Amino acid sequence: MSGPRLLASAATPGLRRAVFGGDDDLDEGGLRAALALTTDLGGRADVWFSAPSQAALQTARALGHDDPVVEHALADPDYGQWTGLGLGDIAGTDPEGLQSWLTDPEATPHGGESLAAVRQRAGAWLDKQAEQRIVAVAHPVVVRAALAHALGLSDDGVWQLDVSPLSLIRLTHRADRWHVSFPPAG
Repeated sequence: MSGPRLLASAATPGLRRAVFGGDDDLDEGGLRAALALTTDLGGRADVWFSAPSQAALQTARALGHDDPVVEHALADPDYGQWTGLGLGDIAGTDPEGLQSWLTDPEATPHGGESLAAVRQRAGAWLDKQAEQRIVAVAHPVVVRAALAHALGLSDDGVWQLDVSPLSLIRLTHRADRWHVSFPPAG
């Protein structure tokens, strides 16, 4: 089956600690997990894209794609003043802001980018890939945002989706809408 595939980048120390933003390298476990994946990922890809983050680039490289096309529409969200801080840090210093961010996809209590804006930019980019055989590697929250767009969920639908590191989402586009593919295991 051809069509876009979205691959969540492998784990980093910051991702494991629920840190907002940053540009960590993959941690040892994340690199090992990426190296253990098959490079096929369910079919041929004409182009590999990567978010500009180290984690996304290193994930693509671990899968044998040393020169992916860097795509800024797949960039991690801009967390403004929260960049580098953990979820617990924010809960302790700005609980109202955190609550706002968790419940309102338009909220930007950190002074950065809203989740609605991330969904819009990732979704617009995804729509341009509708007929392409590509793999796009990005942070799990960006994959969630693109998937929420593809499924036609509201902006807060990002919170309805769990995307773990190295999750692979296969999409097809037909009859003017996106379809999520769930291939058989094995």
